[in-house]
Amino acid sequence: MNKADKADGAGAGAAHPASPPLTERQEARRRRILRASARLAGRGGFDAVQMREVAESSQVALGTLYRYFPSKVHLLVATMQDQLEHLHATLRKKPPRGETAAGRVAETLMRAFRALQREPHLADAMVRALTFADRSVSPEVDRVSRQTTAIILDAMGLDDPTPEQLSAVRVIEHTWHSALITWLSGRASIAQVEIDIETVCRLIDLTDSKVSESFR
Repeated sequence: MNKADKADGAGAGAAHPASPPLTERQEARRRRILRASARLAGRGGFDAVQMREVAESSQVALGTLYRYFPSKVHLLVATMQDQLEHLHATLRKKPPRGETAAGRVAETLMRAFRALQREPHLADAMVRALTFADRSVSPEVDRVSRQTTAIILDAMGLDDPTPEQLSAVRVIEHTWHSALITWLSGRASIAQVEIDIETVCRLIDLTDSKVSESFR
């Protein structure tokens, strides 16, 4: 099983039927919608993202927009997955340089955090959408989770993580999302977020130790 398969298996939601692939024209339309969503959210946060304005900004009919994204929450969660995808591409071009897996993951997540910090309204809109998401948004939430998992596994340098390592990744992912929420709500400073991220990433060292012991 490769890294992408492991990341897919780490999603918490139930399996969903695969959607047919988008045509080139449909994909271009979807990308325009996501860019419009990010632009509007970046200007005024969650409340600034109105479906009619997104449709007008992306030059699609309102009915077409709703076929792609049934609600604003669906749209903003998909926007977060898209933002993480762009971040992942950037990280692959300039990977973290820490000597340990824990150090590389902590550096990666703080780089992701600082990227969101530069767009606080956008970050707040996406995190609020994740918080509001119900079961109908499970496919989009699962994609956000899989993308985050893939970013962490890349930083760890793992192609075939153990169940213990995947469990550690899930805890790290939960902590990162929680840190975003507490920072956005003004209940945690950036310094505290960094301490929390570095602390939870030490779980990677514990799982490495368990893997080493299992081969003795």
